[in-house]
Amino acid sequence: MKERQGRFPLVTADLADETGVVQAKWFGRRHLFGKITPGDRLFVAGRVARSGLLPEINVASHKTLRPGERYEGEIVPVYGATKELPSRQIRTLIAKNLERLIAQHPDALPPSLVRRFDFPALAQAWRDVHAPRDLPAVARARERIVFDEFFAIALAAALKRARRESEGGARVLETPGGFWDAFTAQLPFAPTGAQRRVIARIWADMGRTAPMNRLLQGDVGSGKTLVAAAAIVLAHRGGAQSALMAPTEILAAQHAAKLAPLLLPFGIAVEAVFGSMGARDRRRAEDRIASGEAALAVGTHALLTESVTFADLGLVVIDEQHRFGVRQRAALRAKSSVRGMGGAPHTLAMTATPIPRTLAQTKFADMDVAIIDELPPGRTPIRTFVIRASRTRDVYAFVRKNVERGRQAYVVAPAIDASETALTGALAEAERLRTKVFPDLRVDVLHGKMPAREKDAAMDRFTRHETDVLVATTVVEVGVDVPNASVMVVLDANRYGLAQLHQLRGRVGRGVAESFCILVAPDDAGEVERLHVLEQTSDGFAIAEADLALRRAGELAGTAQAGDAGTIGDIVDDFALYMQAKDAADAIVSADPDLRDPEHAGLRALVDANTISRAMLVTA
Repeated sequence: MKERQGRFPLVTADLADETGVVQAKWFGRRHLFGKITPGDRLFVAGRVARSGLLPEINVASHKTLRPGERYEGEIVPVYGATKELPSRQIRTLIAKNLERLIAQHPDALPPSLVRRFDFPALAQAWRDVHAPRDLPAVARARERIVFDEFFAIALAAALKRARRESEGGARVLETPGGFWDAFTAQLPFAPTGAQRRVIARIWADMGRTAPMNRLLQGDVGSGKTLVAAAAIVLAHRGGAQSALMAPTEILAAQHAAKLAPLLLPFGIAVEAVFGSMGARDRRRAEDRIASGEAALAVGTHALLTESVTFADLGLVVIDEQHRFGVRQRAALRAKSSVRGMGGAPHTLAMTATPIPRTLAQTKFADMDVAIIDELPPGRTPIRTFVIRASRTRDVYAFVRKNVERGRQAYVVAPAIDASETALTGALAEAERLRTKVFPDLRVDVLHGKMPAREKDAAMDRFTRHETDVLVATTVVEVGVDVPNASVMVVLDANRYGLAQLHQLRGRVGRGVAESFCILVAPDDAGEVERLHVLEQTSDGFAIAEADLALRRAGELAGTAQAGDAGTIGDIVDDFALYMQAKDAADAIVSADPDLRDPEHAGLRALVDANTISRAMLVTA
């Protein structure tokens, strides 16, 4: 054995068996010098490399074998380590305290479930993952622990749904005979089969005392506005007002503009409430809503202010619901108790971002999910291309060609100002296009930090075709509807998720002209291959699944949209196990909604011990 002094002390030894010789190296462990002597029998584990005459192994762990001891192999748990707390030290601490830690996790799963799935006891499962006997035992132990984790989350969602059902309090808005024919007779177009199916479900929800809590998801251009209109018409028929809240004034204004003509034949007056409104217009709008003269209030966060009151709020529609916090959504629903019936309103949340089946079954497990999986006839297919940044000149030549045909184009940049993390800024790119690329065209800019009036003015100019090329940030991701726009250029496309790129692509193809989406990525950008998914499919749900597989699930009960879900189990890889846990939880709550059965006595503690399930129960 040899020792090298210095800043990084090194202990080395030559190890030999019948297969040859390897040089073992222990970095930073000077205390081993002299403790390992010639003739000792060692088992070592670590990374093997060859840089000299002998292969080398940088030893991560080792064991000195007693005389005559046979080493049959050892499975060592590996923990998430840091520089200050290495995995070996964690193993030592857990080994000393394992039984005490196990005692803090009582086995709350009903014995009948343990028998049904042939799971090991929870205590044994914890022993097997921290002090494993063999790999099959480790796999089975992990399955048991992950099942308990998923079961707690699914149980919380089932309990929350059961609580909503038992509390009731919503106005019963029944659908009379012939109402569908009366509704469709006033529409300028026939609903698709998917719209008919979803509307029927929503109307059925609104006919119950339990407040509807439905998530409506549909791909770009699938016709969610018509479905919302159907819910609003039924609410109005029952004497109740409706409120629609959108995350931006642009989107809220477009909702008001689309809904007003649809609802006019039913005698439904629409009133808009925006933060940018003047005091006089704001008071007038609030008075019409408070008196009940306006049957539908459309707005942004401005709807949440104390000055906005309703005569009788029976339906709340929240568009792009993930952009609002839990408290904001709850604050709008609470306005139903100020006057009128005083009960809970029916709630319809909408999103144009397709949600993968895995997340729909987990993150939104306490909601009823409806999907519009059919596009209205006549939608123009969008051709998508992934182009390297070195060909940007060709891209802009293509933009000019389409503008000369009377069309318009979007150019989306990842940031307002250029920075180290975002290579292209919208302001700088707009100036470059105005002065160098398109000096003869009308180029405008739109970004999120502009005052609301300026944003609306920029969007109005583009809508009225007073602008040829609109350079923007992702503020145009949802809701912007300009049928004459036929080209979407996304710069630094490698910086976006696939689902977000699909949303941006949906801003074109809304008219009769052939439309194009061009994704521009730097020549040296990594992970560009994933962008080709968008060239191959326009199915938003397939894209969402691919996106989820790449960025993982994010928090199951929280704010993070990607990354670590905070669980031992992986909702993507372990989805089948989650569905088993969900089916079991749903069955238990269906038969015993108050968990009074003696076998279910420990289940409340199981929910309380899981931070995700506990958060799910306390959120609105």
